[in-house]
Amino acid sequence: MTPPGQSRRPSLLEELNFLLTNRIPRRWLTQFMGWFSKVEQPLVRDLSLAVWRFFTSLDLEDAKKTRFKSVHDCFVRELKEGARPIDPDPAILVSPCDAIVGTCGDVSDATVIRAKGFPFELRDLLHDPALEALYRDGRYAALRLTSGIYHRFHAPHDATVTQVTYISGDTWNVNPIALRKIEQLYCKNERALLPMTLSTTGHVVTLVPIAAILVASIRLHFLDMLLHLRYRGPNLIPCNAWLGKGEEMGWFQHGSTIVVFAPADFMLCDDVRECRVIRVGQPLMRLASAAAPHQA
Repeated sequence: MTPPGQSRRPSLLEELNFLLTNRIPRRWLTQFMGWFSKVEQPLVRDLSLAVWRFFTSLDLEDAKKTRFKSVHDCFVRELKEGARPIDPDPAILVSPCDAIVGTCGDVSDATVIRAKGFPFELRDLLHDPALEALYRDGRYAALRLTSGIYHRFHAPHDATVTQVTYISGDTWNVNPIALRKIEQLYCKNERALLPMTLSTTGHVVTLVPIAAILVASIRLHFLDMLLHLRYRGPNLIPCNAWLGKGEEMGWFQHGSTIVVFAPADFMLCDDVRECRVIRVGQPLMRLASAAAPHQA
């Protein structure tokens, strides 16, 4: 059975996707698609959705509505009420998004191993010595949002966010074939850092939403701005947002990747492994000890 949002013809179409999206002016195409996807002309919308369905399985089963004004309206669709039950266990970090689990496991001495053994250093991804020290020997999970699935992301636990760091970068495709071909890809792409202090323990968990081709736009409900290619404001953006477990944080314009980092006191849940489909609210990591909380 094909997982939601995953193509039924992965090899051929992923190769074609890589050629089409990485051998062209990526920033220009991303900016163009940001405009084009919002066109509300019915013929443009219907033809665009037909092309989209050719490249991926479009999962609308749990969508609040099934008729859309534009392609963008479909990309950022909401879910029906109660479509994603949230695991209530206070020791559990839940998945912030619907995704296919990519590489996941231990951070070994500030090095993360990803697709086909290509390593990257925390310092290159996070650009923050405090976070680098916090997640040295910690845990991580890369969650890939394919283009056809739900694109909003949610708080993995009751937590407070006091700052967002925006890092400008490229917009390489982040599908598996690109990860196999391009070293340090996550560290090259545009991204945001969202450190979250857990209300119950004080541990700091960080979400790293990573933009990609056609996707370089991230909306956070608690910031009065859209983080995208044209944004050249201060990299460090202060805020003060309390989020309940499972509460919606924002969305990608299309699909991309979220890397979740947790300190060494956490462990991956038993059924979290590469290529598994996971949904918002399902267990991702578990607090493994009652050690003193880590602070960034």
